[in-house]
Amino acid sequence: MSAIGGVHVKYLLHCPRQLWLYMRGYRPEQRSDAVAYGEAVDDTTYTRRRDIDLGEAKIDWVTTGAVVHETKSSRAPSEQHEAQVRHYCLLLERRGVAVQHGVIHYPLVRRTTTVAWDRQARTLAEDTERQAQAVISQPDAPPRLDRPRCRGCSYIDYCWGDS
Repeated sequence: MSAIGGVHVKYLLHCPRQLWLYMRGYRPEQRSDAVAYGEAVDDTTYTRRRDIDLGEAKIDWVTTGAVVHETKSSRAPSEQHEAQVRHYCLLLERRGVAVQHGVIHYPLVRRTTTVAWDRQARTLAEDTERQAQAVISQPDAPPRLDRPRCRGCSYIDYCWGDS
C-alpha cells in the first residue's frame, strides 16, 4: 500500500488519471508555470512558519492547539483544498495529535476558510484515502476527462497530445 500525501488527494479529486500517472513517475508539473507560481506564493507568504514534514505529506504549518494551516495560491476555495487539509488532520491524528480543525489561507484575496475536523470529516478523509489507493492499484490508467476540464493541467500533453 502506498503512502498517501496531500498531492495524492489533490490529484485524485482533480483527475484520477493524473494521480495514476504521478504514482508511476510521470511528473510534468515540474515544468508548469502554475505550479511555479503556487510555490512562489507559498515561499513568500507566512514566511515565519515552517513546513511540517510527515514524510508522505508536508503541512504548511500547525499552530498551538493543533490547528492545521494550508496556504493556496488560488483565489477561490475548492473541495480539493478542504480534502487535503482533512487528510493532513487524519495523518496527524494517527500520530497521536488531538487536532482541532484546519484553516486554508488564500493570501491573494486575503480570505481564510475553516475546515472542520470531526467524525464526519475523518470518515471523508478515510474514504478519500481508500479511493486514492484504489486508483493507484489499477493496472491501467483511468480514462481521461473531457478536454475542457483539462485546461491548465500539466498532464494535458500526455492525455491529449496525439488527439
